[in-house]
Amino acid sequence: MPTPPSDLANAMAAAYHAGEMEHVVALAAQAQEDDDADESILFWLGLAQQASHRHEQAVAAFRRLTQIRPDVSAYWNNLALACRQSGDTLASEQAFMTARSLAPDDAEVLYNLGLLYIQQRRWLPARETLMDAVELLPHFIEARLQAAHACHVCGDNSSQEAMLAGAVDWPPQPAEQALLLAAMLAVQGDLDAALHTLARAELPAGPAADIMRLRLATQRTALHERSNRLELAQEELRKLPLSTLDLLPPEAQYARAEGWSIHAALAMRAADHAGAGALYQRVLALAIDDQSRAGAAFGLAAACDKQGQPDEAWQALQVAHAAQLDIARDVLPELLAPDSQPLQMASRVVSRADYESWHPLPSPSARQSPLFVVGFPRSGTTLLEQMLDAHPDFRSMDERAFVHELIEGMELVGQRYPEDLASLTPMEADQLRAVYFRRVDHVLPDRGQRRLVDKNPLNMLCLPMIRRLFPEARIILCLRHPCDVLLSCYMQPFRSPAFMVLCSSLQRLAQGYVQAFEQWQRQVDALAPHVLEWRYESVVSHFDDHVAQLGQFLDIADASPMARFSEHARNKGFISTPSYAQVTQGIHPRAVNRWHAYRHRFEPVLPILRPLIERLGYTA
Repeated sequence: MPTPPSDLANAMAAAYHAGEMEHVVALAAQAQEDDDADESILFWLGLAQQASHRHEQAVAAFRRLTQIRPDVSAYWNNLALACRQSGDTLASEQAFMTARSLAPDDAEVLYNLGLLYIQQRRWLPARETLMDAVELLPHFIEARLQAAHACHVCGDNSSQEAMLAGAVDWPPQPAEQALLLAAMLAVQGDLDAALHTLARAELPAGPAADIMRLRLATQRTALHERSNRLELAQEELRKLPLSTLDLLPPEAQYARAEGWSIHAALAMRAADHAGAGALYQRVLALAIDDQSRAGAAFGLAAACDKQGQPDEAWQALQVAHAAQLDIARDVLPELLAPDSQPLQMASRVVSRADYESWHPLPSPSARQSPLFVVGFPRSGTTLLEQMLDAHPDFRSMDERAFVHELIEGMELVGQRYPEDLASLTPMEADQLRAVYFRRVDHVLPDRGQRRLVDKNPLNMLCLPMIRRLFPEARIILCLRHPCDVLLSCYMQPFRSPAFMVLCSSLQRLAQGYVQAFEQWQRQVDALAPHVLEWRYESVVSHFDDHVAQLGQFLDIADASPMARFSEHARNKGFISTPSYAQVTQGIHPRAVNRWHAYRHRFEPVLPILRPLIERLGYTA
């Protein structure tokens, strides 16, 4: 006597929950020919086929369910998951979109769709979809983690931090997710939370656990190195002997590449540049992915540069930038158009006549206003920031895009920037300042009465906003020979997709540099801000004189604590910029005229740069 479909479905459900997938499939075979339309039997069969990696068969089962009940979102969601696992991403996306249309408030569907977009490396829709899932279900930790990942790749630091709010209190994560979470927490400067996340990571079963332990140790080493805790880094590195990494099986490529890379990074810190270069070459030979390729190639370029091998360094940089362009293409493909503008804010200007039409607003005094440190990246802004932060009267918040976010906030409510700065009411200006300081207080809850240092190089492009909200603010423009700036930018693995594109060639970089300074000069002429020029080369050669000049500009009675910035930087912990190691070494002339070794590479762009070089008081 055949088993009734309902009893059969119940037996299949019990077997599924007991983890007996083969028994589920065997029970399904007992179904009568006309039972194949029974939803429960098909459902449990599809789930068991999915769990036992019979992906094509699972697709057939769930597709049949969607034909029987096309109005059930869950069936479309399961079909989409099965299609994704079978490799049919187009069908998977179509099924997810149907599921979403049937249940637009189902966070699980949005989460799964976001994961598909990540798999496809479609980072912007992934970011939007996953953040929508979090909005529907704020405590959906897996969605928050993956949304933060998408924000991280897109360079959306503020949204990343919002997604990871309270992450230190999340339950322990599977090791792979813990590595991702710890990396993002470290970028935010929360080293303790990152190490806590790694300490609680849940290891996989079987031999994979040993490989994962190596990866966790590698990341702990990298976190200590990145925070200038070199003794701790070396102690952790002893858990990663090169002999062990060399013997890893082929499927452990990531563990091997990560381990070789952190060995190379610490070799660079120990001035073993040849040894570091050899390790970076081994990572490159693995050809794992664009991120690994870019990181290893930039590392190799630095090692070659330190050994006085500019041609080899340049060759490595070509590899690095090709990999970064591939990364940027996945995130913001429109940036790769020949006429794209990575520095979009450079076109936003206020004329002198516009400025004179601004009606006066109540505003904070100079001491109540932030001190803004600006300049093109790699111009010495981090050095100056650490000098200021070493003084007990000042507090730096590392590099934040809060001024840019105020501009975005204006535009989100329909105001035009910079045009509508003229019509801001006192209340609106107060609200913008309040938003700014709320974000500051979140980062620096212990600032107290100390003067805020807002160091963000490209705030130089936001002078109208700074001048409107903080007209008495002191602004320091960091200058360095344009060719040294461009060379340093070209040798850095920037994380922002816009900067990946901007720095992809000297030609594009030179054009962006000139564009930024032309906008700056126009705005200084129109807005007449309180600006001090801080020239790197002069600081190196006459350090004490410039510290005194800086103290006078900022109305500081005793500027001497600033001279102890390198010791302060060593004790500070995380510094977000690529200069995190250099600023611990004190003032030295090695970075002055570094571009001379690459002069023949600069010859094609000198005609673009020469007028600005001369205007800034340098020679080519």
